Amino acid sequence: MLLHDVADRLNAVADHLPLPDQIQPDPALSEILDDEVRHLASLLTYLVGESAFRHRAAARYPTRVTATHRRTTLALAQAAEPTSAALAALGSAVHHLGLLAELTHQAPGPARTRAIASTYPGLVDRLGESRTCLARAAKQLRAAADTRATPAVTAPSPLTASATASRTR
Repeated sequence: MLLHDVADRLNAVADHLPLPDQIQPDPALSEILDDEVRHLASLLTYLVGESAFRHRAAARYPTRVTATHRRTTLALAQAAEPTSAALAALGSAVHHLGLLAELTHQAPGPARTRAIASTYPGLVDRLGESRTCLARAAKQLRAAADTRATPAVTAPSPLTASATASRTR
């Protein structure tokens, strides 16, 4: 449940990011980025903190560590990499958005048009990269959550003739 919950929260951040055809370099996008960077930073902090807590607990109480505990700890740690990459991509998107905002204050002309044309795709690419990284992190967490260790089950023993006969009496 924990891993699915974190995956849902990562997907929620991705869902709040605009799609490529919805991206407008305006103050509304700045607000979205502000909100989602905060959410993503708190999720990354949670992943790192929970992973560290579980690692410490395993070191202190090694007899209590189960395969599920180890798998969950590893999944949280592995999700930190694409989550931090998504956060870095959002940071780069903020940079591109800042450049575009600055370009709007320059005098109109071919140089400004070229600069906008070369900067805007970077903004779109970084937002797309962030969405991709978030999807990868969520997918990893869901896969780890859905991986179940096969329980050791003994096969039922076949009934002997005497056991079958005693039941029919």
